[in-house]
Amino acid sequence: MKQHTTVLMAGLLWCSFAFLAGCSSSELVDKWSDSSFQSPPLSKIFVISAGKEPRNRRIWEDAFSAELTKHGVLVTPSYRLFPDAVPDTNQVLQSVKSNDFDGVLVIRRLPSETTTQYLQGYVASEAETRYDRRTDRFVTYYRDVEYAGYLDSQKVNIRSIDVWTTKNEGQMIWSATSKTPEPNSVQTVRPEIVKLVMSELTHQGIIADER
Repeated sequence: MKQHTTVLMAGLLWCSFAFLAGCSSSELVDKWSDSSFQSPPLSKIFVISAGKEPRNRRIWEDAFSAELTKHGVLVTPSYRLFPDAVPDTNQVLQSVKSNDFDGVLVIRRLPSETTTQYLQGYVASEAETRYDRRTDRFVTYYRDVEYAGYLDSQKVNIRSIDVWTTKNEGQMIWSATSKTPEPNSVQTVRPEIVKLVMSELTHQGIIADER
């Protein structure tokens, strides 16, 4: 009986891990920061979402703007100044000069990737209850059921987030890549990524702590 219970628990744990892996949240990878950045935290940031879809562009810019504001940053989403299209390099430079921004945050969608992993098979003990006419009672039997391993493919959405300082003719001071397994709704993904980025920027002293 103990052996059956052990095998059954192993199977249940394996299923739980597989389920969690398929529903994992966003993560930041390939994080980089400029260790030479010694300026005070950025206080006036131009936020740009380099997406082609106008609605998504506004949603992402508003999401970052709302969080940055909580950290005492004066924020301008790019669609406020350029409602028809994402500003090009010259337009960004002109906006930085005209509005005295000390930082620029850019988020853009990168091509998705597909990851494939082999999920190991396992053996689970399953109970089956039958009525025994000879003893006039119900008897429970256990049998081992083998579940074969298989390849699991999953699409992963990727975004890059870069932060620039406008001082010293402009230089990147922080960068990271977010990865989010599908399926996930934009409503769920967006706040996850924004929170992750804010935590990193605060830790690096690029923006002040939340007020």
